Amino acid sequence: MSHIAWLSKKLDSGKVLCQACAQACKLDEGEYGICGVRRVEDGELRLLVYGLAAAVNIDPVEKKPMFHFLPKTRVFSIGTVGCNFSCKFCQNYDISQYPKEHEHKIVGREFPPQSIVEAAVDNVCKSIAYTYNEPIVFFEYTYDTAKLAHERGLKNIYVTSGYETRKAIDLLAPYIDGMNIDIKSFSDEFYKEICGARLKPVLEAVKYAHEKGIWIEITTLLIPGKNDSDEEIRGIAKFIAELDTSIPWHLSAFHPTYKMLDVARTPESTLLRAYKIGQEEGLKYIYVGNIDNEDHESTYCPNCKNRVIDRSGNIGQFVTNDLDEEGRCPHCGYMLEGVWS
Repeated sequence: MSHIAWLSKKLDSGKVLCQACAQACKLDEGEYGICGVRRVEDGELRLLVYGLAAAVNIDPVEKKPMFHFLPKTRVFSIGTVGCNFSCKFCQNYDISQYPKEHEHKIVGREFPPQSIVEAAVDNVCKSIAYTYNEPIVFFEYTYDTAKLAHERGLKNIYVTSGYETRKAIDLLAPYIDGMNIDIKSFSDEFYKEICGARLKPVLEAVKYAHEKGIWIEITTLLIPGKNDSDEEIRGIAKFIAELDTSIPWHLSAFHPTYKMLDVARTPESTLLRAYKIGQEEGLKYIYVGNIDNEDHESTYCPNCKNRVIDRSGNIGQFVTNDLDEEGRCPHCGYMLEGVWS
């Protein structure tokens, strides 16, 4: 389905500027954006995946991962094809890179915003997540859905690589309640060579989304020999801590995939080393993922150090939340930061 991609601007040159993400594609008639799903047709930028879902699931919210956002609840997850990044380690490359690898072919089943919201309500989900591929590339679809979701009392989550423009964040802020943003590395070279992007716009998007009051959690996939040096890890930890020490940081283990099949899995020792560095930099909430480690996946009160949310099994499989609806620790009364109700 094609739909006007209204987050765009016609330039004096005759080109059309896409204003959704920091790639800032300037397109002539018939040209596609880097994402592969935004194209100029008859002088207008159009979103080719509006209302076309390539992936739909009901997940534990912990799987996003969002650990301080409505724990133990179900989230209705949806994604399309297309992405503005080209990460060589992408876990969802079959949909994210589909248009680029199939001569701009678009696939997906019809699933308009109203139907998504109805399905989320019918399945007793508390939120909708725009995930699997990069949601900013199907901005107008997410915007319309999120607005309807709020009208039905549902919250909204962006699971994103953090390339949103300020204009996009301004428009999303009233309707997007939480974002899990990847900081994939603290090296611009890594972003250019492995992801087809740059570091600075990501850091700027994190800061601006936080400034707008959206609940932020950060994820870093640690890849052996690529972004797992003490220097890089500490750089990310310092950046987060200087912004807000209460932002949760998810440290995730890499599994060989896509164009990085020759790179080894991340050892648990690397995650625990990063966990310690995060603690040294003053972060309150640090988590490890893609491994089975209950002690480092659970939440501890920063004040009294008691465990207040237990997580075990597969992600989101077994969760015990001892906090009240305001996020208050039952042991000392400390109000943990997050979205709890």
